[in-house]
Amino acid sequence: MYKIETANDFIRRTDKKFKENLLNYNKTGLSRYLKYFSDINRKGGYFFLKEAWTFMGQHNIHEKIFIIERFKRISIKQPVTHKKLKIGEIEYRFGYYMVGKNGNKINKWTWGESCPIIPKEDLDRLINLAKKDGTII
Repeated sequence: MYKIETANDFIRRTDKKFKENLLNYNKTGLSRYLKYFSDINRKGGYFFLKEAWTFMGQHNIHEKIFIIERFKRISIKQPVTHKKLKIGEIEYRFGYYMVGKNGNKINKWTWGESCPIIPKEDLDRLINLAKKDGTII
């Protein structure tokens, strides 16, 4: 039987990977260390540097971890729909990881494919933690 990675182990492993990406980008400036988001037109898009992040487990589901990520727009691949977006701007993404229950993701931590649903007990705690960590500036 496959042993599920604990939430704390997943956070440690993922945090290490994110730090390595940030360090490698700061050393090399290579775009492979950036996160690419397609524009709504599916022709252009945006390259972001993940500058900071905060993880926090949901209080009543041990197989769900919230994340707030701070991104800085590094470059824009034209054409894009929204012309007012500028290089250097900061944006945030709220997301979550869960232990998968279907297909090839069974018992593996996987990115949540929809917007996060956060219990009221966790929302303030997550925001405050992200401010304390320096993710939210």
